[in-house]
Amino acid sequence: MWQSFILGLVQGLTEFLPVSSSGHLVLLQRILGLEEAVFTFDVMVHLGTLLAVIIAFWRDLVEIIRRPLGKLPLLIVAGAIPTAVIGLLFSDFFAGLFASGQSLGPGFIVTGIVLWAVEGIRANNQRKSLREMDVLDAITVGLAQGLAIIPALSRSGLTISAALVRGLNRELAARYSFLLSLPVILGASILEIKGMDSNMEYSVGLLPILIGTITAGVSGFLAIKFMLRVLARGSLRRFSYYVWLLGTLVLIDQVFFQRYFPPLF
Repeated sequence: MWQSFILGLVQGLTEFLPVSSSGHLVLLQRILGLEEAVFTFDVMVHLGTLLAVIIAFWRDLVEIIRRPLGKLPLLIVAGAIPTAVIGLLFSDFFAGLFASGQSLGPGFIVTGIVLWAVEGIRANNQRKSLREMDVLDAITVGLAQGLAIIPALSRSGLTISAALVRGLNRELAARYSFLLSLPVILGASILEIKGMDSNMEYSVGLLPILIGTITAGVSGFLAIKFMLRVLARGSLRRFSYYVWLLGTLVLIDQVFFQRYFPPLF
């Protein structure tokens, strides 16, 4: 149960903080000695973060339901398409990275560089509202989200950064990034369910699943609120120091110790 709580907490926080949830989960699974294929638990904690987005942005979702052909839902579809294409075309490549963990060290460091760089080019042109946002903006953010399937490349970090580079205002950049996670999390969960091997054992017990799901949902909601405040008043660079430190520690393990991760070369 304590492992469920830790994994749920990390999943919820890191899904929306720009530090990479996939990278943290691969790292924790190796440190805690957990099996990769605990599919039931994995799907449920992802649905917990899905619930966090639904609660945080329920007004937007109500409006989307009322006006399914409005601008926001169409932009979400436009952003989700390149992510889906990248995920499907390179699924075997991404699966290999998840299995090996080799991308974690470089991925964390690249995430930090992106967060640092985007604040360096922060300019007065980041004023686009939803009315001014276009399909090319959505596709650019969707491509960034597709790249972030690589473990340790932060989905929220790359998508928010791409939105800022395209000139979206900081509130819209975060809002669109989090709403764009809905089809991705839902689609990934469906693919995981379809990919289950009927000969494998998936049950980890109802109580651990509930603990992990609720923890992921609550921590995810708090992370969303925190990130909205950071984008409104602060800088993404504060997260760079953390992912650089984490990436450096993983690289040291890969190069010198190889306790958790295989060598890079």
